[in-house]
Amino acid sequence: EFLKPLELLSSVISLENLVRLGRFTNLMREITSFFAECSAEKYPCLKEFSSKVIYFPEIKRRIESIIDRFGEVKDNASTQLFEIRSAIRERENSVNRRIEAVLKRAKAEGLVEDGATVVLRDGHALIPVTASLKRKLKGIVLDESATGKTAFVEPIEVIELNNEIRELYFAQKREIERILSEFSDFLRPYLPNLLESAEFMGELDFIRAKALLSIKMEAGKPIISRDNEYKLIRGRHPILEATLKREKKQIVPLTLTLTPQKHLLIISGPNAGGKSVCLKTAGLLQYMFQWGILVPAAEISEFRIFEEIFVDIGDEQSIENDLSTYSSHLTNMKGLLQRANSSSLILIDEFGSGTEPAAGGAIAETILSEMERRGVFGVVTTHYTNLKFFAERSRGAINGAMMFDTAKIEPLYKLEMGLPGNSFAFELARKIGLPEEIVKEAEERAGNDYVDIERQLRKISKNKRAIEERLNRIKSTDRTLESITDKYQKELSQIQQVKREILEEAKMQAEEILKEANRRVEATIREIKEAQAEKERTKIARGSLKEFAQSLQQSEENERDRKIAAKMEQLKERQRRKEERRRREAEGKGGAEGKGGAEGKGTAEGKGAADAKEAAELGRELAVGDKVRIKSNGLTGEVTRLNGKRITVTVGNIISTLAPEALERISNREYNSTIKSSSRFVGDTEESIRNRKLNFQTSIDIRGERLSDALEIVERFIDDAVMLNMQEVKILHGKGNGILKEEIRKYLRTVGGVASCTDEDIRYGGSGITVVHLE
Repeated sequence: EFLKPLELLSSVISLENLVRLGRFTNLMREITSFFAECSAEKYPCLKEFSSKVIYFPEIKRRIESIIDRFGEVKDNASTQLFEIRSAIRERENSVNRRIEAVLKRAKAEGLVEDGATVVLRDGHALIPVTASLKRKLKGIVLDESATGKTAFVEPIEVIELNNEIRELYFAQKREIERILSEFSDFLRPYLPNLLESAEFMGELDFIRAKALLSIKMEAGKPIISRDNEYKLIRGRHPILEATLKREKKQIVPLTLTLTPQKHLLIISGPNAGGKSVCLKTAGLLQYMFQWGILVPAAEISEFRIFEEIFVDIGDEQSIENDLSTYSSHLTNMKGLLQRANSSSLILIDEFGSGTEPAAGGAIAETILSEMERRGVFGVVTTHYTNLKFFAERSRGAINGAMMFDTAKIEPLYKLEMGLPGNSFAFELARKIGLPEEIVKEAEERAGNDYVDIERQLRKISKNKRAIEERLNRIKSTDRTLESITDKYQKELSQIQQVKREILEEAKMQAEEILKEANRRVEATIREIKEAQAEKERTKIARGSLKEFAQSLQQSEENERDRKIAAKMEQLKERQRRKEERRRREAEGKGGAEGKGGAEGKGTAEGKGAADAKEAAELGRELAVGDKVRIKSNGLTGEVTRLNGKRITVTVGNIISTLAPEALERISNREYNSTIKSSSRFVGDTEESIRNRKLNFQTSIDIRGERLSDALEIVERFIDDAVMLNMQEVKILHGKGNGILKEEIRKYLRTVGGVASCTDEDIRYGGSGITVVHLE
């Protein structure tokens, strides 16, 4: 700004602004040199931006010729200035010599005390004289002490010299002004370029300020969403966090998600529970993000860019414009309805309040319904029950509740998605200290319907959330099964390839055998001819040998084909197990019926006794050594260990730990028949399992993976570890904000076969690595 006045021809730069200009040119030279020397890949935008800045070395040279490093005008800034300052120094030295001579003479005459020295007052060199003797020292009295006992006299011998010095200082001032005026005329043509450089410096200063602020807030760079989602993870309101830090308190981070499917969040809960803070945190961090400022939230947060942000917070009533509180809200809603679309974000605090609840709630619900239809993203706080119901039954809205400690009657300032909040008005009234009879009468006036509505609404929401979590687990299980199926299909494809290679090798061996047999037959025939044997006998011998070779080759191929077909049927076997089991049960009941005649009766009685014994055996509790079938997939195995409510079952080479209700006891006869039918497949897969165990790595690194991809990698990793009977594996996920670690451990707690999860030793990674102990 100090350069703009120089555009006028009559203006002259001041010495102070000349110093500022010198610092500016030095800094501009350093910055432009830095970006010119760095690679284009490092700071591409700033490098291009700085390339337009023009640096003028002559300006810097002229400034350095005028002022020194202390910001003072140099003596040699001009010839006239050098002469003036030389004269000033000469006159001042003469004044010092003369006044010292006067002081010495005054001491000798007893006018001045022996210990007195020359005193400077307002640029004048004065001699302190006793007030009663001041008339005896010729000169001008310019000052006196506070007590009046001492007078300060300027001797008459130096008055003329001081006047000359004063005139020289005036001349110096005029010369400096001339130098600055001359420099201003020199600088004026460069002003447009200098002002452009100043804009660049201002932008760079703003970027630096954002960086310093981000460091102070411990902010990070979120992900720009490709799916138009807004996922705020562990977000913190920067002003609130700074205030709490001064009070040595911890802030409660905010986590919320808005998607194109669920794009309106209706937050409810008690007063002073943090609803407005959640709304303001979401809005402020989004606004910071759209200004290019890093946000105090986890770096795995996903932000989208909105074209417009509409805010209705606080009371905007106006006496001048004749607006009440509710009228101002309606005015804001009018603008909202005119302009909001799917690229807009709305933030409305205490929606519908300020008027009669029934009417205000109805208008608010209607406006929200229109916002839902348009796909508008938004966060809304309310106490109205009808808006909570709206969020439950609508497709595009979701409830959010501010959690409340009912035992301590205090808010937890934590948002829980999917649940409507309760105002806890009566509980808070009791805590504040309202008389109990007043609170009870208020509860009676509110009626049981109000309490029941709040209770039932929360119950419905909890059930809904539980169902959604189960569906997510089912989907996760389906993905795991699909992954295992893909693995089996790949292995079977490899088996088919091995089959073809074996068959090719067998055919070559068979051809060699046949050729060798033919050579021997020919040799035999020659011997027979030489012995003059019968031709018919020779022909029969050759035909018999050829038929034997063909039958041998055909039997080998049939046996291998049968094995491969059995392996290919193994995948389909799982789908047929339930039907097959039902059919066997039906046949078992039919076989228990008696046949005609004494022999049939005896057979039925013997079979009935065996079935009764087997039924009694199947009815008791499971024990080690019992044969069982897993209900979910039909696999059969043997109980090897009992651990409280968990049972360890061995199925081939796989060891699983399951709940008793997931198993059913089977007879030894059924178990043996199942094992016999699957023994060939198990035997062939043992080699594959051995190879997998040799190639298995006991640790994985999932740093940098998205949460969904990381969970899928961990699922496959743990499945392989359990199948290969590993005792301990490690998952490297890093520390960060702890979100990835928390979600992985939450999943591991639901996996059968996982005994516990702990942090790695601090020397080898600490909380950045999860050690999984398998049963």
